[in-house]
Amino acid sequence: MELFTFTRTMLKLNIKNETSKLHAVILGTAQSNGPTPNVEDCYDPKSIQHVLAGTYPKEEDMTTEMDALAAVFKKYDVEIFRPEIIENYNQIFSRDIAFVIDDKIVRANILPERDQEIEAVSYIWDQVADENRIILPEECHVEGGDVMPWNDYIFIGTYSGEDYPEFITARTNIDAVIAIQELFPYKTVKSFELRKSNTDAKENALHLDCCFQPIGTNKAIIHKNGFLIESEYQWLVNFFEKDNVFEITKDEMYNMNSNVFSISENVIVSERNFTRLNTWLRDKGFTVEEVPYAEIAKQEGLLRCSTLPLVRD
Repeated sequence: MELFTFTRTMLKLNIKNETSKLHAVILGTAQSNGPTPNVEDCYDPKSIQHVLAGTYPKEEDMTTEMDALAAVFKKYDVEIFRPEIIENYNQIFSRDIAFVIDDKIVRANILPERDQEIEAVSYIWDQVADENRIILPEECHVEGGDVMPWNDYIFIGTYSGEDYPEFITARTNIDAVIAIQELFPYKTVKSFELRKSNTDAKENALHLDCCFQPIGTNKAIIHKNGFLIESEYQWLVNFFEKDNVFEITKDEMYNMNSNVFSISENVIVSERNFTRLNTWLRDKGFTVEEVPYAEIAKQEGLLRCSTLPLVRD
């Protein structure tokens, strides 16, 4: 009698940095996103602003924008995973719910109201070897938008003020920074204090990727005012060298210019209205894939926020 053995397909994660060639990614979804939320149910000042103004994005517009990003991924032969659909629930920002460093996936401790988002990608979690799945202690607050692997470094956005509990926009605490350093002792963890506001989106760096992102092999996009401590901002400028740094204005930060997404060291997906940035990127030799994403940006997130890379070169 012939015997058959079932073997679970395992996903071999690999993320060393933000820009190596992408092979697999979780892309969030705007399907069944639900009605416009009430102000008290919003998690950031920009969403509140658009709810009050009657300009909060419509599901069909956001779905179209995410479809455009998916088309770019398909063009570059990237395998796309999507969350399971939860009815009337916002599942756009997959970066919030987890992050990958090397071969490990770390479950984010996000706002309690968003726990269902994690359950919607559990089928991916189940494809990762048990020893490579990390759940941090409850006191460690962290979201993926604050965590950036960069070769021998891990850059982390945080807020350590005593008023941390008062800021719904403060998503990553010092406990998480310490825990990540202990998880990856062979890397240098560099944390950055971010400016927080519950009411003014132009004075709020929701995550590190809202005011900074490395691109290529040695370049970066940055907004000085997103950092509470000038010396920490200056450390990044010195690290990447001033001529390699694109400084964005307060309005450009508000429109999420630092929240682009790298498919490789040479290919960057950017919002089509980022004229000044996209011109600079092309002048520096990058291929820029422009997509519409301005509606999604109304929720204080953009391309990096809605993607969770799983495998890069």
